[in-house]
Amino acid sequence: MDIVLAHQTERLRAMTANEKVRLSHALWLEARSVAAAGVRARHPDWSGEQVAARVRALMRDAGA
Repeated sequence: MDIVLAHQTERLRAMTANEKVRLSHALWLEARSVAAAGVRARHPDWSGEQVAARVRALMRDAGA
């Protein structure tokens, strides 16, 4: 496991700032997608706007 962590750390340090921003954005979008899938699975009767509102609330409160 330490080898994997060392490789990841090395790769992240080698990235440009722009690459890091792009990676962060891609991870944010993926997290929203996973959250939306979970909300839809729990509430299949909700409208798209209801799902979107719940996802916004989840993402907003994730760091709290």
